[in-house]
Amino acid sequence: MGRNVRTSGPGTRTGAVRPATATVTDRAWAHELRAALLSTALVFGLALTVDAAHSTLTPPRVLLWTGLSLPLYAVLHPPRVTAGPGWLAVRGLFRRRHVCTDLLVSARRADGLTPRLVLRDTLGARVELDPQILTANPLLWHRVETGAGRARANGLLVTGVEVLRTLGAQVDEEEAKAIFDASDLT
Repeated sequence: MGRNVRTSGPGTRTGAVRPATATVTDRAWAHELRAALLSTALVFGLALTVDAAHSTLTPPRVLLWTGLSLPLYAVLHPPRVTAGPGWLAVRGLFRRRHVCTDLLVSARRADGLTPRLVLRDTLGARVELDPQILTANPLLWHRVETGAGRARANGLLVTGVEVLRTLGAQVDEEEAKAIFDASDLT
């Protein structure tokens, strides 16, 4: 229980010790949130500027542009993915979903315009997330992989083992590329 994990990366000192029970969050989430806010503000400001330049800016038009900017932000708002020992949570703009990774029963990849990883547990909970979030955040992936390993060892995870293996290979490949890039070995 008192196990510690050495971590390094953005926001941590090299070699800093983080308790193994600590919550891990998507490293890019804050940047994506700022980008969503700035993009929405830029579109809103541009619409107001064009209206003002044409002398058509009125209170109803300000409400119109506000009404159009809010759904734009809702679409651009990035989900916040966090994980701890035995759980993974995805919090969107309006709701939070989580699964117990120790109790996973299925993992599948839903391909489409944006690929999604869909995880289900024995409690009936289900989360969907972009697999790129896990490949970009090895600590998040480690939490999912550890829980999935326990679920597999307990005979719960029978569907999607290959999906998780493939994702694990992608995470390893990305990490190897990052190491080679950092050490100028490419």
